[in-house]
Amino acid sequence: MLAGAVAAGALLGVNAQEANRSGYFLDGYTFRHAINPAFAPERNYVSIPVLGNFGVSAMSNVGVSTFIYKTPSGQLTTFLNQSVSADEFLGKLGTNNKVNANLNLNIISAGFRAFGGYNTINIGTRVNAGVNLPKDLFSFMKLGQTGPNTQYDFKNVRLKVQGYAEVALGHQRKITNELSAGAKVKFLLGLAHVDAHIKTMDVTLGHDKWAVRAQGEMNIGAGSGLNVPTNKESGKDLDDPSKWNQIDYDGIEYNNFGLAGFGMAFDLGATYDMSRFVDGLTLSAALTDLGWIGWNNNIKARTPETTWEFDGFKDVALMEDQEPEYKNLEDQLDDMWDGLEDCTNFERVDGKGSNTTALAATLSIGAEYKMPFYKNLTGGFLFTQRFAGCFSWTEGRFYANVKPTKWFDASINYGASTYGSSFGWMINFHPCGFNFFIGSDHQLFKVTPQFVPVGHASAQLTLGMNITFGARK
Repeated sequence: MLAGAVAAGALLGVNAQEANRSGYFLDGYTFRHAINPAFAPERNYVSIPVLGNFGVSAMSNVGVSTFIYKTPSGQLTTFLNQSVSADEFLGKLGTNNKVNANLNLNIISAGFRAFGGYNTINIGTRVNAGVNLPKDLFSFMKLGQTGPNTQYDFKNVRLKVQGYAEVALGHQRKITNELSAGAKVKFLLGLAHVDAHIKTMDVTLGHDKWAVRAQGEMNIGAGSGLNVPTNKESGKDLDDPSKWNQIDYDGIEYNNFGLAGFGMAFDLGATYDMSRFVDGLTLSAALTDLGWIGWNNNIKARTPETTWEFDGFKDVALMEDQEPEYKNLEDQLDDMWDGLEDCTNFERVDGKGSNTTALAATLSIGAEYKMPFYKNLTGGFLFTQRFAGCFSWTEGRFYANVKPTKWFDASINYGASTYGSSFGWMINFHPCGFNFFIGSDHQLFKVTPQFVPVGHASAQLTLGMNITFGARK
């Protein structure tokens, strides 16, 4: 389980995408209604399929420099090497060390003025994924037993992946001359989800014995073609009844595609022109992805209700003629690791059932101020809070936005978040007939020769091409 979480964390950092916050204050950015539904595009539009809003991104508060170091001789080594001090390594870790990845693939989107306001239609797919590893896990790996009775408590070791398709209908309108409001309703079609969660793992290392007790749960859901067999059903470990109910990961099959669940979500937003109080100031706020998915083809598994104990090696055979009365050291080591693995392996507790999961909602609060000395220059601040349990994050981002012509605007910005600091930018062309934008919320300034990020593994690039028509609002 733990090894799988680490491996998945490395893979998740490769490709993902989410809404580009660098364009939040750019009037000509067609897709800023994805962040706040109270923002209406300036013209009617139809997106070019798939390319209307496409990008890659990932966010993490760890990187290669967290785990790889140089020895005094100049060679590379891992954090487990004795030349790397525990204070140096553990000082780079947070309480939760995580990788978050989000893929929003906008298949088709359109917007038009009607019904007293602006309306949007979006069809797309989304994948939200994350890996979380607590600091205490790495303390255990680095320090091991530090006294006569050393205890560790790992909480929230988690791997979570959720994929679904959505059909979103939005409407925005002016309530008064100063106040605009918008809302979206999203119909969700569940494709697949995996949530493997070690809620707590108590580890005691003593001179007399070691003990481990884990409590965890896993849910796997996909279409009706999903098959998650146990070892017994796959014909494995038939001579050991304690392993019969463990999941056989090698035997998992997905024979045919099918919907795995249904759900609904809402986006709510508002903007308010504060000019009657402070000339040139506009405030905005939005709460997006407030919803859930009910999975109707869910398989549940739990860790066994047992405590693994190891009180040392017994009657070690030093010569072949002492077997089988005694056991050689290699076999006893294998038994030790098998017992520890059984303590954390998931056992299937029932067949296909139901399960409901909440989406990761996002709160955005923004303020934009037009500079009195140059009306085409604005300053802005955006606060963002993602609500996702141990995968939650917070960010504050400062903006400088320039809008020199009616068909071009650009932004540069700087943010500080749970994942560290980042520099962002966007350039946006929006004459009548088309809209092209390209931008990024996170940059990689230092990478290895293999293009692996040295610092925090956060990077993003978004671009889009859309056909626009009609008069500018």
